[in-house]
Amino acid sequence: MQVRVRGLLVGAVASVLVLQGAGAADQADTQAGAGAAGNAPQAAGKSVTTPLYTVKDGNRVDPNTLNGWRTWRALACERCHGASQEGLVGPSLVNSLKILTKEQFHTTIMQGRLPKGMPNFDGSAMVQKNWEGLYAYLKGRSEGNILPGHLYPIEPDASSAQNQQHR
Repeated sequence: MQVRVRGLLVGAVASVLVLQGAGAADQADTQAGAGAAGNAPQAAGKSVTTPLYTVKDGNRVDPNTLNGWRTWRALACERCHGASQEGLVGPSLVNSLKILTKEQFHTTIMQGRLPKGMPNFDGSAMVQKNWEGLYAYLKGRSEGNILPGHLYPIEPDASSAQNQQHR
């Protein structure tokens, strides 16, 4: 019974998103950017570089992480995992990425967890190309370094831009 209800709920959420179109994702960004689940004060203004990602000011990230976030958005992962990755009908990825290894993450997104409602994405060229960036994005969210909501590319600082022009 629980699996059937869960499947109906997933279908209902997907239907609402289809009806609302891209506006649903933009609205989710606005709500998430308003400090959903208290992550904004923790990460606001942070600049962090790890082996996986670089983030400045909580929402400016390196190109690989930005492509991972774009993959998240394109596949509408928020319909199950929530706009702030803190769970909806699917589990909280903020919590899961504290435990999952990179290899376990890769296996999960490629093979899915069909009995739990997680589809496989091994047929998606976008996922195959950007899965490591997606992992970096979700790891940054899990570690509290990347804010929920819209992400932007890290802007080069003025001195490095001038150095590029003189070459």
